[in-house]
Amino acid sequence: MPVDSYDSRGSADDVLTARELYRFYRAGEEETLALRGVSLTVRRGETVAVVGPSGAGKSTLLACLAGLDEPSGGEVRVGDVRISHRPETERARLRARHIGVLLQTRNLLPHLNVRDNVRLPQQARGRRAPVLAETLLAQVGLAGRARALPRQLSGGELARAGLAVALANAPAVLLADEPTGELDGETEQSVLSLLRERAAEGCAVLLVTHSAEAVRIADRVITLTDGKATDGPPSHDREEAPDVIG
Repeated sequence: MPVDSYDSRGSADDVLTARELYRFYRAGEEETLALRGVSLTVRRGETVAVVGPSGAGKSTLLACLAGLDEPSGGEVRVGDVRISHRPETERARLRARHIGVLLQTRNLLPHLNVRDNVRLPQQARGRRAPVLAETLLAQVGLAGRARALPRQLSGGELARAGLAVALANAPAVLLADEPTGELDGETEQSVLSLLRERAAEGCAVLLVTHSAEAVRIADRVITLTDGKATDGPPSHDREEAPDVIG
């Protein structure tokens, strides 16, 4: 069933809402349509996994949801605040206050230690930090690594430090792009447990992933194929949505 319904009245529990998102890219005379009318909602305390083949538009969707990129059509709202179709400075301010983003690059600046990486988005928020950086690092198991530089961290520590940065401002929404893509099984389970804990505390969590383990912790799965979204995991019975999980 297409994920194309949208109720303008919304719900008190609807934290992240995307309505009819389109994204065009143009190179010379060639035009690529990366998103084709994608609509979705993530509710408070809900974990949603977005899956699909490479090139389906998953990272483009996440960038539009985060306000890192502007959709060519449609809109994105966090609660009752529209984040799309605003100047970048406004999108950055709203993102700092409402959205945590965990990218594949782990969003750590190499010249800053772990604690200062966490403090950076807190300073950008422009308000008093909702949680001390040291407290957050303790919650992700990095209390003893606060002064370490990213290059001094293991892969698992980098993943947890990136998550701490994404959670620095206690966001209403957490968006994660392949959060466990390069982790071993034990570390993957640790990171997924942290994500579920945040959802249990009321955060709306959306994961772009190819991981079967990440899909298992999700309350709902959305499959993206050729820029279009459908409810549920990929099916062998749907030629347009090949199974890419695992």
